[in-house]
Amino acid sequence: MMIVQDEFDNQSSAESELEDYIEQLSEKVAPEIEIDSVPDELGELYRVWNSYHLLGTFYQNLEGKWVAQPCNRDERACCDTPELAQLFIIAVNGLLVADVA
Repeated sequence: MMIVQDEFDNQSSAESELEDYIEQLSEKVAPEIEIDSVPDELGELYRVWNSYHLLGTFYQNLEGKWVAQPCNRDERACCDTPELAQLFIIAVNGLLVADVA
């Protein structure tokens, strides 16, 4: 009778560990980020969205740098590429997910 109980406990433990692992994976899913643009006086203004939430905007300045402006923040970052500007906005909003792959 004890052997059957031990097998049952091991199986329950394994199932519990699997459920915990799946829950951890679901928490690490990358957010769905969308980028669009609108014309501006000085060129294109790019907007970074997570669902219907505007995370921030970025644009290319006259010196060729990309200026990232997260919403509701005073900080602005000058980046060398548009991808870094997007990454800055996503990170400042706490949506950066490491090692998703």
